[in-house]
Amino acid sequence: MSLSSPFDVIVIGAGAAGLMCAAIASARGRRVVVLDHNDQPGRKILVSGGGKCNFTNRAVTPAQYLSANPHYATSALKRYGPADFLDLIKRHRIAFHEREHGQLFCDNSAGDIVAMLLSECGAGGAEIVLEAKVGAVTGDGPFRVATSRGTYEAAALVVATGGLSLPKIGASGFAHALAGRYGLSVVAPRPGLVPLTFTGADLALMRDLAGIAVPAEIRFGKARFREALLFTHRGLSGPAVLQISSYWLTGQSIMVDLLPGQDAAARLLERKGQRPNAQVETIVGELLPARLARALAERAGLLGRPIGQSTNAALAGLARLLSEWPLVPAGSEGYRTAEVTLGGVDTAHLSSKTMAAKSHPGLSFVGEAVDVAGWLGGYNFQWAWSSGWVAGMSV
Repeated sequence: MSLSSPFDVIVIGAGAAGLMCAAIASARGRRVVVLDHNDQPGRKILVSGGGKCNFTNRAVTPAQYLSANPHYATSALKRYGPADFLDLIKRHRIAFHEREHGQLFCDNSAGDIVAMLLSECGAGGAEIVLEAKVGAVTGDGPFRVATSRGTYEAAALVVATGGLSLPKIGASGFAHALAGRYGLSVVAPRPGLVPLTFTGADLALMRDLAGIAVPAEIRFGKARFREALLFTHRGLSGPAVLQISSYWLTGQSIMVDLLPGQDAAARLLERKGQRPNAQVETIVGELLPARLARALAERAGLLGRPIGQSTNAALAGLARLLSEWPLVPAGSEGYRTAEVTLGGVDTAHLSSKTMAAKSHPGLSFVGEAVDVAGWLGGYNFQWAWSSGWVAGMSV
């Protein structure tokens, strides 16, 4: 197979981080080729945010990221933050809007983001080669990458192939395997921002409530998120659940507060005095959807009982169920629906200033391939832009 080597930089992966890196590096005069096994660039961008792409968040800090080294992302986020990406968005006249919690979305389509990145790559002369299945990667500056579309050689190699989440659009463990071949360790990957699954009586209850969404606060350890919770046929989903899933550890319980900011015990005792003949589920139904109220009253052993005939101890038990409901997930829906991969290439081996491996200066890892994962709400795209920019400025 012929060798294509008029390049300074090879980027493997035409996703958010890879295209950003290619755009920046080519704008600096580097000869860049981007290789991707898919038949179109930016596939994860296109399916994100319901097709509208939650491309960043106004309130990005390192505190919204999980990593074995919580300080690793700091430099990149400071050097290229949300305001910088917004400048690029505005320069390309992409209409956008802000939703709750500082989340920024395209007005039109996620395709606007992909088109913008391709335009930036084109302006710098970066070449994008699609349907290029990567085989052997050898060398150490120069690197040689054999693909189904030819063999490429360059002094610098940037790996931007993401993690394991959403395999239906081509996600794989390529970056982790390649890191291992170059002697870099990988923090054990697991699904993040993913619905949680349950079994037994908990699952039976949740199935009966499928489709009901309520505001809730969910806690695990020191992490807590107050957003919507959604009951599903498999267990729990919704923003609060997706957020806590990144912190949850197998076999341990999460704590669910269905009445955040309210004193459930005081409320029940107050209504006991005011409406003693009302059934317990009716009183709970003043605070929560009727089906959920009935299910919780039944679980507390108070279904059909007038609240005035319920002991204070029994009502205290119901209040705990409303405000401190301990649940032990059986697992998660896995990478099939996970929005991000936790873990990845260990940042102990990488420079936070360049994204390059300390032991192989020409080899860089960016985006989701690295052990940096953000909250729901545009944080992971911002990490892609920031890490891609840093690598693009360094290669």
